[in-house]
Amino acid sequence: MKNKFYVTTPIYYINDIPHIGHTCTTVVADVLARLHKQTGEDVFFLTGTDEHGQKVADAAKEAGFNDVQKYCDNIAPRFEKAWRDLNIGFDHFIRTTDPRHEQVVKDLLQKIYDKGDIYKDKYEGLYCIGCEKFLTESDLVDGHCPLHPSEKTVQQSEENWFFRLSKYIPQIIKLIEDDGTNYINPPGKRAEVLAKLRAGIKDISISRANVSWGIPLPWDKSQTTYVWFDALINYYSATQFLENKKDFWPANLHILGKEILWFHTVIWQAMLLAAGLEVPLKTFTHSFYMIDGQKMSKSLGNVISPSQLINSFGVDGARYLVATSFPRDNDADVGIGKYKDRYNADLANNLGNLVSRLAKMGEGLKIETNKIEYGVQIKELIDDLRFNEAVLLIFEKWINPVNLKLNQEEPWKKDFEDKDRQELLIWCGEQIIKAAYHLLPFIPQTGQAIIDLFSGEIKTPKEGLFKRVA
Repeated sequence: MKNKFYVTTPIYYINDIPHIGHTCTTVVADVLARLHKQTGEDVFFLTGTDEHGQKVADAAKEAGFNDVQKYCDNIAPRFEKAWRDLNIGFDHFIRTTDPRHEQVVKDLLQKIYDKGDIYKDKYEGLYCIGCEKFLTESDLVDGHCPLHPSEKTVQQSEENWFFRLSKYIPQIIKLIEDDGTNYINPPGKRAEVLAKLRAGIKDISISRANVSWGIPLPWDKSQTTYVWFDALINYYSATQFLENKKDFWPANLHILGKEILWFHTVIWQAMLLAAGLEVPLKTFTHSFYMIDGQKMSKSLGNVISPSQLINSFGVDGARYLVATSFPRDNDADVGIGKYKDRYNADLANNLGNLVSRLAKMGEGLKIETNKIEYGVQIKELIDDLRFNEAVLLIFEKWINPVNLKLNQEEPWKKDFEDKDRQELLIWCGEQIIKAAYHLLPFIPQTGQAIIDLFSGEIKTPKEGLFKRVA
């Protein structure tokens, strides 16, 4: 399918409510989806919730739900609402308890089983319920899972069904090492995965004998599908049960957090190879947010929610701050105070103030707007998930020159009918339109409002576009 772009976020565990980590991945996926729609491509943007597994069953019990499905039905809409509140334009919100998804999972598992790549064996080892994954001794830090140090890893021993992951490791290594097919980004994550692959990989268990909250194996109803095997298939299943999305596979981009790198770059690829399906074109694994120098934690009370960001900075302000602080290569240190400083500097004092001043001075003048082509360099930066660099370039190319020109020419000192004054203000308006057009993926509502103010007859906004935050 030519000119298509299929982007996904991870599907989020519903044992918790949305926080800035979920928000980060979802906002940047939306920025990319909007960019590709704006430049004329057919886009499919998928997000959703991961609703099976022991962790979800335990959370339901703790919340007082005897029926786990009812718990899922209560929590999943909170994620969907959080994204709609942030003006996230996803095309489909998938839930792994959707019977259509469950059927695709069963069909894919059966296909891999019939091929001989699934067999029965006994598993003995450590298991982290928080991660819903098995660990080796080398994975542990001081005897604990590094991501869940306060939770105890449990020793499990049971007869399970195993996937012949090791069979596909040579093929995966070849895909990664070939620059034409390498799907792991950024380069540091590619090196990390290759090092682990070369150290030797064993087959993995893909079922559970004592976890009832899951999808039963089609050939053995006494066991349920390992939650990760179920969850990963969501990216493919949505393209199968949504009739108008069948041609979108393979995905152009999976956006991931670094804690799920291995599942998406090795296990998922091997599953697809075993099923005879194409692998995703690209995965991008970002780092984490630190909150004022500390790891985000409920116990510390420093978790930032999407609603908190919206209440503090508005929808577009929240989107802008999350995207420009995206932890692309390293952990990013953020916080409400840091966000206030950037919001006031970039949006309230610079862009917002400039638009208000310019519109007031030029009210009634007419700007002939022509079709704008999205800048190649800026598009490349956004496609490479260098969002802050893209925004800085937009300011550098169009916003900063307008501020400089106004300060140099001082049009407010000239008569309204002065030709030079009018030409200057029209030129400034044209630059602001270009800036707003390029900012649309980040601040879609405000960007369009700015374009509307300066397209045709310049109008003064009824109120400030970005109010200063105290």
